[in-house]
Amino acid sequence: MKIGDNAPGFCLEDFQGNEHCLQDFAGKWVVLYFYPKDNTSGCTKEAKGFTEMKPEFDKLGAAIIGISKDSPASHERFINKHGLEILLLSDPEHKVMEAYGAWGKKKNYGREYFGTIRSTFLIDPEGKVAYAWPKVRVNGHVEAVLKQLKAQLPA
Repeated sequence: MKIGDNAPGFCLEDFQGNEHCLQDFAGKWVVLYFYPKDNTSGCTKEAKGFTEMKPEFDKLGAAIIGISKDSPASHERFINKHGLEILLLSDPEHKVMEAYGAWGKKKNYGREYFGTIRSTFLIDPEGKVAYAWPKVRVNGHVEAVLKQLKAQLPA
């Protein structure tokens, strides 16, 4: 996934069973982030960071969408436990993650396995990738995304 590429379309469910499609956000900026697992330390910090900064993203006309392979029920618990105010979608078969290059081989303690690669994509109102963070470190990430979004907007 490179800057200027068309963002792959998708339709996924939220915790209430409502379907959300990328095309529903046509004409808006979208912060699309992929994360490994609900209620883990890094994923919680990232989701809470996006929730805290949501008013800033809203002012700039940007929607925030988080995607993991967790179930809608897991998302509901995650949202309720941490007071999250961002849209979380379930991709249990990791098809959307694969389309964005956010699913791949990982190593942990010498063990190799396939899993979610924490990554974020800034999608412009025309549905093109405006910026990509292929391997995210949580600390400072939300601020970096907001800064990049502001840089993309006309002065």
